[in-house]
Amino acid sequence: MEMEEQDGFEGEEEGNGGILGPCLTSYVDPGTSESHRYYLARRTVLEMLRDRGYVVPNSEVELSLQDFRDLHGQNPDLERLRISTTLRSDPLKRILVIFCGPSVVKVHVIRSIAYQIVNKDTLGGLILIVQNHITAQALKAVDLFPFKAEIFQITDMLINITKHVLKPKHRILTDREKQRLLEKYNIEEKQEVWYHYLRKQYAILICSLY
Repeated sequence: MEMEEQDGFEGEEEGNGGILGPCLTSYVDPGTSESHRYYLARRTVLEMLRDRGYVVPNSEVELSLQDFRDLHGQNPDLERLRISTTLRSDPLKRILVIFCGPSVVKVHVIRSIAYQIVNKDTLGGLILIVQNHITAQALKAVDLFPFKAEIFQITDMLINITKHVLKPKHRILTDREKQRLLEKYNIEEKQEVWYHYLRKQYAILICSLY
């Protein structure tokens, strides 16, 4: 006996013999999770820089995942993901964003980054996006940079927490507020890189993201 085909139920077969309808297949991401992760993290960084007052083209922030993959591929080159921009209010103040690889960040990685940075005298800040543990020696090497350095885990940059409806608006601390916070917790300003990296173990941040 022949079985009649059911209209509207054509789809791809799943591994267990079931049918995955078109309404579900449209939500399946055919690309790599690696490219998706870099796309989300880079977009959050761009939004953060824009809110801090840096020059960030809307086209960069509004780039779609597909356009990102067309530009960077399924396995993005980390050097091409780097961001270099300046403050809108002061073009002489430049900041650089570098994405580190999946390996543990050791001191030789930081030294290599320092070697690659040109015109260090014009660089006002550095942001490192790491995917793994960073050693104590590497953190000490970061602390020797002549400019402010911040370290963020890539998993913390996959979403922009400031967009959450329950998240209060962040703002940049004034010099006076920052000094009071430093004195309250008996730490030096140069130690702030530790607090960005270890913020899950501490209840405070020396500088808020925005």
